[in-house]
Amino acid sequence: MTHAHRGQRHGIATRLPTTPAKLWGTLVGLGIVWAAAYWVNSWVWDLFFDNVLRMDPSSRLTGALHFFCYDVIKIGLLLSGIVFLVTILRSYMSIERTRALLGGRREGVGNVAAASLGVVTPFCSCSAVPAFIGFVAAGVPLGVTLSFLIASPLVNEVAIGLLLSLFGVKITALYVGSGLFIAITAGWLLGRMRLERWVEPFVFETRLDGQVIDATSGLTFEQRVRMGIEEVGSILRRIGPYLLVGIGIGAAIHGWAPEDLFTRYAGPGAVIGVPLAVLVGIPLYSNAAGILPLVESLHDKGMPMGTLLAFMMAVVALSLPEMILLRQVLKIQLLAIYVAVVGLSIIAVGYLFNAVLA
Repeated sequence: MTHAHRGQRHGIATRLPTTPAKLWGTLVGLGIVWAAAYWVNSWVWDLFFDNVLRMDPSSRLTGALHFFCYDVIKIGLLLSGIVFLVTILRSYMSIERTRALLGGRREGVGNVAAASLGVVTPFCSCSAVPAFIGFVAAGVPLGVTLSFLIASPLVNEVAIGLLLSLFGVKITALYVGSGLFIAITAGWLLGRMRLERWVEPFVFETRLDGQVIDATSGLTFEQRVRMGIEEVGSILRRIGPYLLVGIGIGAAIHGWAPEDLFTRYAGPGAVIGVPLAVLVGIPLYSNAAGILPLVESLHDKGMPMGTLLAFMMAVVALSLPEMILLRQVLKIQLLAIYVAVVGLSIIAVGYLFNAVLA
């Protein structure tokens, strides 16, 4: 590749300010723009659909389009920001050193720490994928990272607050305890299987000027920033189309919940109620705040609480859009094992809740 062609391909990176003060000023400015874009994202789309297009805010079409536009920007911003920061941070720390700190005998502690971090980061399942990519790329053990991926959408302060207000302390405690148990034990179990060979190789590669490099100890800060920009571009090119497809699927089914199917086949006394709830929940895409009103409605119709909580866990932790995104960084074997372990854990918890709360 010629120098001119390489400069064209990485134009943004090659136009970076060359003095430290200007470079830091540029980064701070971009950070402010990123934060402002993230903050006004929902407001802008509210204004666009309500006041510009004059669309009915209560219609399903408006809800689906708003959902798609908002989530594309939100997840795109998260993906770019997290990958950029993690790439720079991991350039200062070798994968071997990171694994030495977080792996081996401390892996169980790492699973607990990762699940706890997930509690205070209220991501939906797709929003947690960028952090997952960054953690794996930085050398954090796969099982520890999977604990975060499970816990972040499953258990957070939003879910806890809404569950408390709707169902009280007992149900909330059962949900939080079981959610953390699933995240910690499933992550630990998956980590013990040593499945790193089924992570796509590009996740572990460090690149500069389009070339894979083995060591980063001698790089300047400007080169590390260039690495971050290149990594963001590479990740967006790889998973961007699948991101759009995944969010499009979520938008298409947003607001469409099969209440009649639930009440018919997953009501009180239905043996297949829990696995059916999990299977129905996987294609849906929502966070805890979005799915809890439906859970409350189904509970009022007499649905068993264990079945409903299993449904909620499947929606927020095993959504189909998340699986589409994860498939770009995990090989099909690992993705299948992940879905099986988490799905069976959720089903077991659902049956346990139905027994305890009967």
